[in-house]
Formats: sequence, C-alpha cells, structure tokens
Amino acid sequence: MKKLGLLHTSATLVPVFAELCARHLPGVETYNLVDDSLIKNTIAEGRLSPATARRVAAHIGSLEAAGAGHILVTCSSIGAAVEAAEPLTGVPVLRVDRPMADRAVALGRRIGVIATLATTLEPTADLVRRRALAAGREIDLTVAVCDGAFEALMGGDPEAHDDSVARTLDRLGAEADVIVLAQASMARVLDRVPSPVPVLTSPALAIEHLAGAL
Repeated sequence: MKKLGLLHTSATLVPVFAELCARHLPGVETYNLVDDSLIKNTIAEGRLSPATARRVAAHIGSLEAAGAGHILVTCSSIGAAVEAAEPLTGVPVLRVDRPMADRAVALGRRIGVIATLATTLEPTADLVRRRALAAGREIDLTVAVCDGAFEALMGGDPEAHDDSVARTLDRLGAEADVIVLAQASMARVLDRVPSPVPVLTSPALAIEHLAGAL
C-alpha cells in the first residue's frame, strides 16, 4: 500500500486533509504528525529560525522512517525549511502551497496574496515570484494581511476570522486576476464568500497534485 506522511502545525488541519485524502487518494495510507510549537515559535520570533527549520527537517525524517513514500507539509510559514529538507530526504517532499503557486501563475498576471499571518505572507509571495520566474512569466503581485484573523481562529472565534478574510477578499478582488489564500486554514471561507476572480487555496490543489504523483 502506498503511504503518505503529513506534517501539520495545527491539529485543526488534520480533519481537513483526512477528508481530502479519503476523496482523492483512495487506497493510500496516511500518517499525521502535528507539532504546533513550530508555528508558535515562528510567530513569536517573527521569522523561521534555524532551530525551527532543523526540527522541521527532523519531523520530515521521522515520517520517512515511519514508511511514508511521499511527504506533504501543510504549513506555508515553514516552507523554506521544507525546501531545505527536500534534498536530505529519500522520498518526495511537497510544501503545500507549491501547486497553488503554479496554478496562480498560469491563471493571470495580476496575483493577489492574502494571509492571516505576516510570517506566512512573505514565504508564499516569495514562492509565487520564484515559480513565475521558473515558468518565464511576468507577474504583478499585491499582498495583504488580515489583521487579527489568525488570533480569532485560534481563540475560538471562526466567524471573526472569516469576516476579516472576506473583507480583504472583496478589496483585492478588484485589483487581481487571481487571488491566493496563503494558509490552508483560510480555505473554510470560500464556502461563504463569492469572488469575481478565481480564489485558490492550497489543501485541495496539493492533494490533487499528489493524486497524480501517487
């Protein structure tokens, strides 16, 4: 049986990816490793520190040792650590926002990136820029942070989170050809917010990408 290891920085994402895996990856066994201190330390320090990056690499190694044939890291804030760990790992490793960045670059020149954490905004924006360069496409990037949204979600007020993201989506919708939601936790908002332009979220696109690979 094929095996997929998933590394999360929030337990709230486990059921989200479990549902997607059940739908798109039938017959693939999954392992979940959750360490929310990775994102808490990154937020507290305002950056991805070398110590946290080493722990990300260690967790990826643990999933490989557990038998995973592919590994998905579901947090965009630690994407740089994921890329650094890839050449040290004997199985394919995917950062969750890479397929989303590729889709955004293919869909339009004016790309909006929205995050609820400043520590996620720049890693995702940087990834979009690099994927555009690799594809030979010129883009115009607009970025925005939904202040207070992440804290509201973690504090048990998902409606306040959704309202903040919805307002930002509405504003950027007039300025972009496509909008990228930088964090997997933001995908929940799409069920209630219409948008005049395509809005991309990472969970489904990542799992669809893995379905092709697996």
